[in-house]
Amino acid sequence: MLTQLGIFLRKLRLDCGEIMKEMATKLDVSSSFLSAVENGKKKMPESWYDTIVNLYNLDKEKQDELITAIEESQKSLEINLEDLSKEKKRLAFSFARELENMNKEEVDKMKIFFKKDGE
Repeated sequence: MLTQLGIFLRKLRLDCGEIMKEMATKLDVSSSFLSAVENGKKKMPESWYDTIVNLYNLDKEKQDELITAIEESQKSLEINLEDLSKEKKRLAFSFARELENMNKEEVDKMKIFFKKDGE
């Protein structure tokens, strides 16, 4: 099943008159890997965002669309805890545990705290 990211990539490819193999070559991966990313079976490499923006000369609107597609397609988020203090690690785990139960008001407060619009 295509993810939002997969839909974005497919549409971008078709709008540029490319087949999957051509986009995969530009991204320096196999067609099967690109297909797996589109179908949510593989995680998109972080470097792809900048690569896609630059290769396809995406304007601000398309960049925002790509970010939204990435966010909506992501099933999990990995946080590197290796160099964090014990206190910061505990905070990360506490946040992860509480995130699912946060109500809209709490989410809005966190967005203000982190100065992110999130939408």
